[in-house]
Amino acid sequence: MSEDVKVPTLPVPKPRARTNRKLLSFLIIFFLTVLVILFFQSSLSRISRIEVEGNVLLASDVIGQATQVAVGDRFFAVSSKTIEQRISGMPMIKSAEVTKMFPGVIHIGVEEFPKVAFQIDPNGKKQAVLADGNVIDLPAGSGIPLDMPILTGWTDTDPNKAALCKVLGEIPQSALSDVSEIKPDPSESYPDKIKIYTRSQFEIHTTITYLPDRIDNLPGYIAGLAEDHISNGVITMLEVEYHTPFATSGDSKADSKSDSKTDPKSTPKATPKSTPKP
Repeated sequence: MSEDVKVPTLPVPKPRARTNRKLLSFLIIFFLTVLVILFFQSSLSRISRIEVEGNVLLASDVIGQATQVAVGDRFFAVSSKTIEQRISGMPMIKSAEVTKMFPGVIHIGVEEFPKVAFQIDPNGKKQAVLADGNVIDLPAGSGIPLDMPILTGWTDTDPNKAALCKVLGEIPQSALSDVSEIKPDPSESYPDKIKIYTRSQFEIHTTITYLPDRIDNLPGYIAGLAEDHISNGVITMLEVEYHTPFATSGDSKADSKSDSKTDPKSTPKATPKSTPKP
């Protein structure tokens, strides 16, 4: 008679690899967390230096204040794009580029609107006028030469002034080298009419709209007058361009060339001025 012999089954040990892997993952996360905490508590996570370049008229500390960040602030708390938007929103700033360099350096490169003219405020203080129409005070004793046109008779709220500044910013400085002063002279026919005074003793009548197309012809225009031995007077650069000398009551030369006009951009001829210039 046979009997079934039951052999007890030996327990199979559970694998410990998974447990060890979980423990290792936990330890890694723990130490990484500790390192991150230590990093953000250290000086490496702080702004150590803010660099500004490209600015000429605006002081570096003024631009630094516009960033709304300072040395000691958290380096990763604000993005480069956010800082760029804050700076680009400043008057006088045409564009800005911000680069963050680890550890702790923020580099700011700016491009200002170009200086296109000067003006003197009611207190006699010199001011630079930019292409966007904004005005900035020049530091006393800065020694900056007034080598650009001086705007006189304009108000800061005059829209024609802003339009003029934009136009001046698009004209090469070489074309404006003889221009010393620009004044508003609006009329019913030409609301944006202006008077330009030159260092060569001419008075130019034109408009802000015509200025970009006509200013390039001014040196040749004046050279043509010089060939006719005309060294001063009024040059009108509107629909029809002509020259009127600064006449005096006994000016026989002016009287001998009466009522003559020329087509635009042709060689100008003298036309007598009925009322003497004081």
